[in-house]
Amino acid sequence: MSDNINPYNPPKSVVRPGAEQVNTSGMGKDYPIPEGVSGWSWGAFCWNWIWGLGNKTYIALLAMFPYIGFLVALWMGFKGREMAWQNKRWDSVEHFNQSQRKWSMWAAILFGGGLLFGILAAVLVPLFSKH
Repeated sequence: MSDNINPYNPPKSVVRPGAEQVNTSGMGKDYPIPEGVSGWSWGAFCWNWIWGLGNKTYIALLAMFPYIGFLVALWMGFKGREMAWQNKRWDSVEHFNQSQRKWSMWAAILFGGGLLFGILAAVLVPLFSKH
């Protein structure tokens, strides 16, 4: 090989203001995360280990362990979107956000359904229980 060029590394590029940004998804921690990726992830918080499998963020499997599971779920909520961007290849930031919105929608359904079930149980169980 000549001039220390490694064919296995992607070429480095300089992004000028107003220029098209390079898609850095799936390239790991060493590459910048674009605007619009960071933020809280309800999908990663509520569906943590399932979300982790779907987004190639396998550290989320730690949420299955007792005692540390809730801490991992919180960590996934705070940092999950960034990890998903770094670990899985996405077509664009819009594609990434569309996928994460679906995970958040299912998290809201899970939370809302659980809340509705809990309220109904709190009202109906005393009505039908025999004293």
